[in-house]
Amino acid sequence: MGCAVKGLLQRVSGAAVVVGDETVGAIGPGLCVLVGVGHDDVERDAQLLAERLINLRVFEDGDGKMNLSLLDGGGELLVVSQFTLMGDTRRGRRPSFVAAAAPERAAELIEHVVACVRDVGIGVATGRFGAHMNIDIQADGPVTLMLDTAEKRSA
Repeated sequence: MGCAVKGLLQRVSGAAVVVGDETVGAIGPGLCVLVGVGHDDVERDAQLLAERLINLRVFEDGDGKMNLSLLDGGGELLVVSQFTLMGDTRRGRRPSFVAAAAPERAAELIEHVVACVRDVGIGVATGRFGAHMNIDIQADGPVTLMLDTAEKRSA
């Protein structure tokens, strides 16, 4: 297998996605994740990313330690498609996006991530796939992590 679904996650006090003059998705406290899908990725990769987003302990407990997850009441999730996460910048001056999934397939897998998170009762907002989006992120911490499902595929 090639790439894995990638997610650039940021803990936020709030985040919104605007397309033109329209706010298409917004959340209060929680997580914002930019998601990139590779051409070899499958539904299991999307499910693995969703599980990591749901269970990742990046919210502080009463003692100020990062011991709480979205599932523990950490807030909402904003999911934004971001094919440029699949960019390869190792050669030349222009990124190559040959590792990125076809738009239709990427949209399916990103929607699968969203559905898996919604299935456990966490509020989810999204951007608009394929649109030019302005993303307003109020970083909390800041806490920023890169996730991918490559190491979980064999586990």
